[in-house]
Formats: sequence, structure tokens, C-alpha cells
Amino acid sequence: MLSLIGLPIVDDESAMRLALLQAQQAFAAGEVPVGAVVVLDGVVIGAGFNCPITTLDPSAHAEMVALRDAAKRIGNYRVTDATLYVTVEPCTMCSGLLIHSRIGRLVYGATEPKAGAVESATQVFSQPWLNHRLDLKGGVLAVECSEIMSEFFQLRRDAKKRLKQASSVPSKD
Repeated sequence: MLSLIGLPIVDDESAMRLALLQAQQAFAAGEVPVGAVVVLDGVVIGAGFNCPITTLDPSAHAEMVALRDAAKRIGNYRVTDATLYVTVEPCTMCSGLLIHSRIGRLVYGATEPKAGAVESATQVFSQPWLNHRLDLKGGVLAVECSEIMSEFFQLRRDAKKRLKQASSVPSKD
């Protein structure tokens, strides 16, 4: 597995491509393919991908894993001035994490109509009572980020359909 830590980042698209590499690792592990990287001062300081199934940890979303990685590297849970790049719009739990981490900026790829907490299902960051604000940017490499999700879930549906068909075949006894 290639380490992304220390790689220089020149723009949002190059960082999102690294997040997509993380998503591919999740895909290969049978996890929902979401990937994330944390960038500070133009350098990757944290990376992660969804792994709640393999780690038996319901909080092991890509954002959570990447921010934990970054916080350990810098010795502080507050990653002020950093940017989190994630392939899919964060859920409510991860949005709360971003607020508590005091991250400066969030960049995401695809929207998540069912659970997205930035612009889709709810808008966590627009709440007036929040004690932290961050810059938000969505839609970076949205097509690529959506495609890996669509492929993953199509494969799951196909496998489920095959299993159902196999179990409904009458025995020849």
C-alpha cells in the first residue's frame, strides 16, 4: 500500500485524486468506497478510507480515519488551517467531527442524497448556533467520485440478485 503522507498537493483536483485512491482501497476491501485525505500547507498529513466492517468500528468513516491520522501526526486534534478532501459529501457524524476538529476547509466530490449533511439530506454547517465555520466546496471530480460508488452498489445488487436466484432454484430430488 502506497503511503500518501508527505505528498505535495497543487490543487483541489490532485488532492481529490488521492482521496479516490483511498476509496479504491475501501472498494477492494468490500467497504463502501469513500476515501479522504487531509492537507496542511500543501502537503498530505492524513489519509483514510471507509472501514467500519473490517474494523468492527461504526465510526470508521473515511473522514474520521483521515482526521485521526492527521491529528496523530501533528500532535493535536485540532487541525486548524487544514483541508479535508473526501470523495462523498459527509454524513452528520462526520460533519460534527469536522466542526470539533476546527478544520478550515472541506472539499468533497459527489453529493449523498440519502445521508449527506452539507447540502443534500440536511445542512449541518448552516446552523446559526455552531461555534465554528469552515469553507465548503462540493463537486470536485464529482463524476469520478459518483462512478466508484455506483459501481460498488451495482455489484452488490447483482451479487444479491444472483444469491436470491440460486436459492430459489428447485432441487432435483
